[in-house]
Amino acid sequence: MKDNIKLTSVKLIKGLYDNFKVKTVNSEMSLQKLTNRALDLYLQEEKFREKIETSKNLSISGSNF
Repeated sequence: MKDNIKLTSVKLIKGLYDNFKVKTVNSEMSLQKLTNRALDLYLQEEKFREKIETSKNLSISGSNF
């Protein structure tokens, strides 16, 4: 199992992460689950990929969020 896992670090927008924690406090959803599922959908579903690539809800910063 260890060979199938890639440890990485990412910078998150604090407000978004805080809102995520509040929304998921009573659920089984975790940031790890969300990330893995989003990566899978991005790779498998063209409509999801287009939606992510064209999202304008976040402002560009020095870290290119």
